[in-house]
Amino acid sequence: MNCKNSSILIFLAFFSWQISCCKVKNDPVICQTKAICEEDTIVKPGAEKLSQYLPLLKDKRVALLINQTSVVSNAHHDMVPLTDTLRASGVDIRFIMAPEHGLEGKISAGSTVADGQYKEDQALPIYSLYGKNKKPKKEWLDQIDCVVFDIQDVGCRFYTYLSTLYYLLQACGKQQKEVIILDRPNPNDTIDGPILTSSCQSFVGMIPVPLLHGCTLGELALMMVGEKWTEANAPKITVITIDHWRHGQDYSLPIAPSPNLRNDHAIRLYPSLCLFEATDISIGRGTDWPFEVLGHPQMQGPFQFTPQHCQAASHPLQEGITCIGYDLRNTSMPKGFHLKWLIESRRQFSNDSNELSWIKQPTFFDRLAGTEQLREQLAEGLDEEAIRQSWQSDLDRYKSIRKNYLLYE
Repeated sequence: MNCKNSSILIFLAFFSWQISCCKVKNDPVICQTKAICEEDTIVKPGAEKLSQYLPLLKDKRVALLINQTSVVSNAHHDMVPLTDTLRASGVDIRFIMAPEHGLEGKISAGSTVADGQYKEDQALPIYSLYGKNKKPKKEWLDQIDCVVFDIQDVGCRFYTYLSTLYYLLQACGKQQKEVIILDRPNPNDTIDGPILTSSCQSFVGMIPVPLLHGCTLGELALMMVGEKWTEANAPKITVITIDHWRHGQDYSLPIAPSPNLRNDHAIRLYPSLCLFEATDISIGRGTDWPFEVLGHPQMQGPFQFTPQHCQAASHPLQEGITCIGYDLRNTSMPKGFHLKWLIESRRQFSNDSNELSWIKQPTFFDRLAGTEQLREQLAEGLDEEAIRQSWQSDLDRYKSIRKNYLLYE
C-alpha cells in the first residue's frame, strides 16, 4: 500500500469515528469536531443575532424592556449589556423599562422597583414596571416607535416576567407600537400543572395556560395576541428566534434570572416549591440554598437550616428560627410540577377538619396554582395520580392551541 492510499484510509476512518461520536449522545468523547456534529452547535439566543434586528431599529426611536439577563457576547466572548451593545451600534434608545427585581436583578421578590437612570446617565431614564406602574404609560410610548423586549424566563406561569410581557403587548397594541422580542430558551420546557381559571387571574397568573406552559416568551407573545388574550388591538410583533435549540432541550442559564434562582437545580425545583410561598413553610429564602431546601420549625425531617436577613431576602419567612425538613440539593427530578412535597406537608400538618393550617394565604395559594381545586384536593387527601388526572383534559385542549404558535421543533 502506498503512502497516498494509506493517508486516504486514515482520513476516512477518522471521519467515520467523528460521525459515530455525534450519534451517541452519552459518549464521553462526543462531538470532538463541532464543524461536523450539528447537535453540538452552541445555542444562540435572539439577542445574539444582531444582523437580523439592527436593521429593524434603524432610524427608529427605541425603548428597551430588559434586565440583567439581557446581554450579548462580544468578540472577546464577554457578556455585554444589550443597552451598551445597541448604543454602540447607533440605536436611538429613549428609555429603559425594568420588571420585578429591577434592571440589575438584585431586588428581592415582591419589593418595589424604583425609577432611575442607566449608569447615572440622566439622558437615559429607567421606568419601573414593578411599582405604581405595571403597564407602560401612554406618555412613555408616545416618545418611541418600537420596544425591544429581551428577558430570560423560566417557563412558569407565575414568574412575573410573563405578566410584564402581557401588559407590554396590551399597551403597545393600544398605542400601535411595534414590539421586537429577542427570544431565549425555556429551561423548564415541559407542559404540566393546572390551567389558570379566570377567578384566579392576578399578576402571578394573567393568561389561561398551565403552570408550566412549555413555550418561550416569543411563542407566548404570539399566542397572547393570536388568542386575543391581551384584550386590545394587536401590536406588530417580530420574534428574533433562537438558533440551535428545540423544545425539551436542556438549557443552562448563564445568568441568574432573579436573586433566589441561583442555579439550574433551583430553577428545576422552582415550579414545585413556589406554592409554598403562600404557606409558613420556608423554601430557603435567606439561606445559601433558596428553592433547594424545605422546612418549618414544627416539621420532621433529617435537615435543619435557619433563614437570615440578606440582600436577596430582606425579611425571609421564619427569619432567625431553626427550620426542620429536607435538603433537596441532591434530589434528581425530571422537569415538571411535582406534588410530593405538598402532599408530604399535608400529611405532617393534617387535622381532623381537613383544613390546611400550614397554608396561611389561601387566596395567594390559589392564584399561584391557578385554581382553587388543587388546595381542595390536597385537603381531601387525594394522591398525586388522582390530582394529575383532574387537569389532563384541560392540558390536551391547551396543547391543541399551543401547536399553532410554536417556533421550534
